[in-house]
Amino acid sequence: MDDLQHKINSLDKSRIPVHVAMIMDGNGRWAKQKGFVRSDGHAEGISTVHRVTQLSSDLGVRYLTLYAFSTENWNRPSDEVATLMYLIGWAIERELPELLRNNVRINLLGDIDRIPDDARQRLFYARQATAHCTGLQLNMCLSYSSRWEITEAARKLAAKAANGEIRPEEITEKMFSDNLTTAGIPDPDLLIRTGGEERISNYLLWQIAYSELYFTPVLWPDFSDSDYIDALIDFQNRERRFGMTSEQVQNNE
Repeated sequence: MDDLQHKINSLDKSRIPVHVAMIMDGNGRWAKQKGFVRSDGHAEGISTVHRVTQLSSDLGVRYLTLYAFSTENWNRPSDEVATLMYLIGWAIERELPELLRNNVRINLLGDIDRIPDDARQRLFYARQATAHCTGLQLNMCLSYSSRWEITEAARKLAAKAANGEIRPEEITEKMFSDNLTTAGIPDPDLLIRTGGEERISNYLLWQIAYSELYFTPVLWPDFSDSDYIDALIDFQNRERRFGMTSEQVQNNE
């Protein structure tokens, strides 16, 4: 039995996280280390997305949310942004047949109207083509930032209050959550960030209030199935208390 299969067998299948979120960091540094241009790193990172999606589906993860392109990424050099947009559209079109075979449903989170038309139409087509799928839901965060999302939710609720549909004192946490782009999606159980940085970078700030955070120095293009399983093993070794004591958690179990 190889090391990867041994690790997979060691997982408690009853405690696989329902929702895993990922910050895919390190493409540019990976390319620089190898003497390549940054776009080569982004292209290589697509292969990692493929593997992570496949393994998540195989393990029974229900939701996988990937930080593919942030609102702040629009400030990068225009040629890099153009390459990223092309790669996103190309990759989703290339992966669509396998996503359908694996019963994976595509969902888009973010200010999608800012995405260039060609990439946006390919993304919309993939979302429509996989809408019937009932397996893993792959949430792609594109032109996304948490502060943007929270601001948009506040505007929606403010407009409803101004129109007399709700009273400010009636606003609850659930009501606010229902106006986020992630409405109807359970909060992440686990957030993984590759690339060695240990910050959240304006990602799912509302949703990760009680998520377990896992940081790894491995650059995204090098993030292997074994690295992913290591993160899941670490997650399963943690006690999630949600404000309770250890004794209360054990009694509930």
